[in-house]
Amino acid sequence: MFQALHPEWQKLLGDQKEVLKQIEDLIDQDPKTIPNKALVLRTLSLPPSHYRVLIVGQDPYPNPLHANGLAFAVNPGTNPLPPTLANIFKELRSDLGHGFVQSGDITPWQQRGVLLLNRHLTTRAEETAAHFAFGWEEFTKRVVQELVKARHGKLVAILWGQRAQELAPDLSGATVLSSPHPSPLSSYRGFFGSKPFSTCNKALVALGLEPIDWSA
Repeated sequence: MFQALHPEWQKLLGDQKEVLKQIEDLIDQDPKTIPNKALVLRTLSLPPSHYRVLIVGQDPYPNPLHANGLAFAVNPGTNPLPPTLANIFKELRSDLGHGFVQSGDITPWQQRGVLLLNRHLTTRAEETAAHFAFGWEEFTKRVVQELVKARHGKLVAILWGQRAQELAPDLSGATVLSSPHPSPLSSYRGFFGSKPFSTCNKALVALGLEPIDWSA
C-alpha cells in the first residue's frame, strides 16, 4: 500500500512503511475489509502542499457502497445519502445557504484543497470501528504531524468527534475547529450551529489563503 501514497508523502512517511505493511497483512486476513484496498490511501494521493484544510472523522462508512477512501464522502449519484453526510449538508445549508448543495458529492473538496482523513482508514463491511486495533491511529497521527510541518502552520483543521479531537495536540500552530461528530448520535450536541464552513474560510483568509469553495 505504501506505493499508493503520493511520492511526497512517501518521503515524509518513510518511517511508516513497516506500519503500513503490518496493517496490510491484517487487511488481507479480513475479506470483508472496506473500502477496496486500491482506495484505502486515496486521500493521500495528492501532495501535502496541496491541502490547506484538514477534516478528520473516525472510520469509513460501514456500508460497502458508501466507503470510497475519502472521509465523509460517497460516490457521485449515491442515494439515499448516509445520515452523517445528510447532517453535514444540513449544516452546510444553514451556514452558507441552500445553493451550496446540489449533487450531494463532496469528492471535489479534495481537489479544492481539503484533506478528508479518517483516523482509521478501513473497517469491516457493516461494522463500525472493526479495525481500531490495526494500527491506523499511529499512521494517521504521523500524517497530521507531517502535514502541519509541510504547511508551516498555514492550515485549518476541522475535528469532528472524539477520535478526531485526539489529534489536537499534534496540530500545534494550525487553526483548530472542533465540534461533536455529525452522526445522528451526536449531531444535536453541538455540531448543528457550529458553522464550520464559514468559520474555516474566515480563518483561511486571516492566514492569507484562498477560502474553500464548499459547494457540493
